[in-house]
Amino acid sequence: MDLNVPFLIAGPILRKATRDELVLWLVTSEKIEGFFELSGNNGFVYRDNLLQSHQIQVGERCFITLGHFKGDFPTDTPLYYDLTTQYGTLSSLCPELLFPNETQFTIKISTQADYILHGSCRNPHHTSGDALVQANKKVALQPVNERPDMLIMGGDQIYADHVSGPMLHAIFHVIEMLGLPEETFHGAPVHTSQELRTHPNCYYARHKLLPSHTLNSGAIKKLLGLHESPIFSSREAENHLVSFSEHIAMYLLTWSPSLWHCVESKEDLLSDKEYSSAIQQKWKLEKANINQFVSGLIDVQSLLAHIPTYMIFDDHDVTDDWNLTVGWEKAAYNNPFAKRIIGNALIAYWLCQGWGNEPNSFNTDFMQFSRKFLSDFQPDAQDKFINYLLRFERWHYVVPTTPKVVVLDTRTRRWRSESKLNKPSGLMDWEALTEFQQELLEQDKIIVVSPAPMFGVKFIETLQRVATKLGQPLLIDAENWMAHPGSANSLISIFTHTKTPSNFVILSGDVHYSFAYDIKVRSEKNSPNIYQITCSGIKNQFPEPLLSFCDHLDSFLYSPRSPLNYFTKRKRLKVYKRQPNWSGKRKLINMSCIGEVRLDNEGKPKKISILASSGDEWDFPPIDKK
Repeated sequence: MDLNVPFLIAGPILRKATRDELVLWLVTSEKIEGFFELSGNNGFVYRDNLLQSHQIQVGERCFITLGHFKGDFPTDTPLYYDLTTQYGTLSSLCPELLFPNETQFTIKISTQADYILHGSCRNPHHTSGDALVQANKKVALQPVNERPDMLIMGGDQIYADHVSGPMLHAIFHVIEMLGLPEETFHGAPVHTSQELRTHPNCYYARHKLLPSHTLNSGAIKKLLGLHESPIFSSREAENHLVSFSEHIAMYLLTWSPSLWHCVESKEDLLSDKEYSSAIQQKWKLEKANINQFVSGLIDVQSLLAHIPTYMIFDDHDVTDDWNLTVGWEKAAYNNPFAKRIIGNALIAYWLCQGWGNEPNSFNTDFMQFSRKFLSDFQPDAQDKFINYLLRFERWHYVVPTTPKVVVLDTRTRRWRSESKLNKPSGLMDWEALTEFQQELLEQDKIIVVSPAPMFGVKFIETLQRVATKLGQPLLIDAENWMAHPGSANSLISIFTHTKTPSNFVILSGDVHYSFAYDIKVRSEKNSPNIYQITCSGIKNQFPEPLLSFCDHLDSFLYSPRSPLNYFTKRKRLKVYKRQPNWSGKRKLINMSCIGEVRLDNEGKPKKISILASSGDEWDFPPIDKK
């Protein structure tokens, strides 16, 4: 085991950049001593002591720092930043992170949000390429003033419920290298995280250790009696993350190559237990994909250091089916082991994603809870902090640009079904939707970030509805805005309200394919312009030929003039599907990519495109709605 841990473990990630706030996130093996400096071409210089920043120790050799700097910063002009540490500046310690001809990190604080990169769903061991690598290669060649105003990562930044064997192996090495804490479990088949790592089911059989619950719903199941069902129902839960330290290590390995250089490579799975040839072959295939992923991480680290990056969770950041139904919630949160797994994912999300979006959302009470838990890492303090997080309702936030960017939490404030435990919950409850509507008032244009598309592929939504009717909403993740009558009707009412903005741009991901819709309210001359733009995944794809089948049937059954639209919850809307400028008739693009959106002065898209991991670019040109 190589304990010669690099000083800079991950980052710096530019998390927020406004005229009065700058937020940087990074992870080091020692507490940082030094200062942050920002300068401009007109003699502007800002300096702040890093000791004033939030620094939280999460392991013997692991310190997470959130540099939250406040001032009156120049906007819409090139700026240069660096961090001076006890070992020198970051630019001198990691010159590979700089763009060509840079001596410091160059950034721009944009007042406008008219050029946005966006995407979701980045699975390290998927066979496709990492679109963030291509994004960095493109941005690195752009003049500072022509770079994207922000990067929006709309969910599934990690896959906590779908981890490859080689990634899990690396996670264990990182836990030991950094001295990340061990923990004790209650109501679990293993008593400690260390016992979990040595358990025969640790690799490719963790689903056997995860908790289950008793179901007694549905006519067939009632006839057969009680039925045990897994709480964590992901089909790839065989290496599901469990402990807090596993989640932290996953983030560090996903955003930076630093620790991979210290991880002992393992080309096959060897241990005291015999593994089948199928498992060994799976390991080798995953290892090849992980090697490809790691080779691009320096580009990813460089991109995140230069472009303001905003994030929000979706299901896989915690677990598949997270809060999908009332029944799932009751089963998960009444089981101490399941609750701990979910809580560990949320703690790691806050430390590695949520904290940097809007630091002011996390008040003194929040910080006291977190520090008390992390200072001694005792089970009681951990459980109290998890209970606090599960009640927390400020994961959503706003980026104060023009247009304003409203980022929605569609996972923790659900409109729960009152009729059946296994009916899908609405993605946001009435109170959360009311708060959303308040953010829209007095705005003539708006950008909304919804992890799941507000207006998705209708044929696929119909399949999800059929699964729900059969009592199997978890089978194909019956999770969309139209699945719950209350949230669906409230959402449509927001778009048809007389005081809503004239132009909506909705950025979404989640589904592992990309598309663009133009949407109008039927029978209204002054209908707002609604644009649903979905880009997914950054490193993931939808199974073929299933997507091709769904694409063709959706175009056939649910064209804008189809009478079938009048039997849907969005019957008051007319949806026009943009055709990408490539050969063929398919409207759904199935490739790993990052989305690019450029807006005009009115907040309407003047260019919608994707940049594929292969380097290819495709546009969704405007369509004639006559």
